[in-house]
Amino acid sequence: MPKLKTNRAAAKRIKLTKKGKCKRWHSNRGHLKTQKKDAKRRRRLAASTIASKADVKKIKRLVPYL
Repeated sequence: MPKLKTNRAAAKRIKLTKKGKCKRWHSNRGHLKTQKKDAKRRRRLAASTIASKADVKKIKRLVPYL
């Protein structure tokens, strides 16, 4: 059986915590950060979060050797 290929786009966006959970970052952080988004929203988007259980199976398939 050949080795599986890692999806490099997903590997750059997802990290693994020490307990094995998938850590991800919020979207909508790229631009338009001045007038449209208030400071509270920008702070919240800057923080990382844990991926939902529903997405973990898909993530493990995209990044098998994470």
